[in-house]
Amino acid sequence: MNPIGYQLTFDARDAHAQARFWAAALGYVVEDHEAMIRDLLEQGVAGDDDVVEVDGQLFWATGAAIRHPDDVDRDPFADPAPRRLLFLNVPEHKTVKNRLHLDLNVGRDRIDDEVARLAGLGATEQYRVDEPGAFHTTMTDPEGNEFCVQ
Repeated sequence: MNPIGYQLTFDARDAHAQARFWAAALGYVVEDHEAMIRDLLEQGVAGDDDVVEVDGQLFWATGAAIRHPDDVDRDPFADPAPRRLLFLNVPEHKTVKNRLHLDLNVGRDRIDDEVARLAGLGATEQYRVDEPGAFHTTMTDPEGNEFCVQ
């Protein structure tokens, strides 16, 4: 069996803010669908309620996605599939610990600088673990979702 491509999808209160945060955190690129959106608006297939303007650019109102910069032009069903994170707006706030989280693997020598950089983007440091066999800093993104820097 060939490996199956996937994307990680995150519920968000503000999908566009989350996409911008995680794009900056990971060095990824926010997907640009403005040409397609404008075309669908002109055809009457999409309406004003379907889109939102963020920083002067049109996006789908319901969510936003980011990709690894090497995968920007890759079809989502290509083999291999693009490295992609999708953020979708949901009405409810996060209420419990994540069942899934990202680990940003930067290495012990870069962890302090990366934690500081991520805090500058809006993340919050929760706690540090530095013991034999394990080191990481647990942080939360701007919506309170946990992730680790290790």
